[in-house]
Amino acid sequence: MTERYINLFTDFGFKKIFGEEANKDLLLDFLNQLFTERGKIIDITFLKNEKLGRGDMDRKAVFDLYCKNEKDERFIIELQKAKQNYFKDRSIYYSTFPIQEQAQRGEWDFKLQGVYTISIMDFIFDDKNENQLRHDVALIEKNTKEVFYDKLIFIYLEMPKFNKTIDELETQFEKWLFLLKNLHRLDRIPDKLKTKLFKKVFEIAEITKYNEQEKYAYQDSLKVYRDMKNVIDTAVNEAVEEAVEEAKNQRNIEMAKDLLERGMSIKDISELSKLSIAEVEKLKNN
Repeated sequence: MTERYINLFTDFGFKKIFGEEANKDLLLDFLNQLFTERGKIIDITFLKNEKLGRGDMDRKAVFDLYCKNEKDERFIIELQKAKQNYFKDRSIYYSTFPIQEQAQRGEWDFKLQGVYTISIMDFIFDDKNENQLRHDVALIEKNTKEVFYDKLIFIYLEMPKFNKTIDELETQFEKWLFLLKNLHRLDRIPDKLKTKLFKKVFEIAEITKYNEQEKYAYQDSLKVYRDMKNVIDTAVNEAVEEAVEEAKNQRNIEMAKDLLERGMSIKDISELSKLSIAEVEKLKNN
């Protein structure tokens, strides 16, 4: 079935909804659901998403979305499609650019405005807490567990852990999570999402309303996303199959060892354990 609405985990889809000036009310609402305890964000200004190091040889950072609010606090919003090595290190590294750009020439007392990184992840990076999809990370004092510095915050959203149905949605934040994960699977606006704000999301996300250039850009972005998912899914499936085969082989080995201790013949053990005669003989001689 042809999808009616864009996939928000594509670069095109994510930036179409959250990264355009005409739609910044959508990003503003999403951010306010994330930062309910820090006071309402009144306005946001989009900033250049490519940041260069101080020297010509320094590595650059390219954010998916980068903006600031009326208090000059910076927000990095990143869409993470796949698990990668040193993912946490990358988050820390990216946060240094908005920090350094606040440096002032001449006399300066080093006062900084807040820097907040939001990572919306299409993978699970914390298997220890099965039901915790949101992680709020800050600098703390280890002994007292009190926040040491509250102007550098990292928020990680593990989207695969969000499994609520449309009827189970209770908060505005949950409705946003539902759309992030499921918008491309819908063929109409659910009654629970028929508010002015979410109607705008669906209107912007309807693929048939795009011109040919936009449709091509979306399909290209969708192909990149699907290809990446396919590579990852294939690797995961192969790893699972390998682990299952290894576990099965280990069980056969343990069975063969046990039967050897009971004095059964090598031929019979081979038939029962599915190990070759040579493998059973090797176990016997070890």
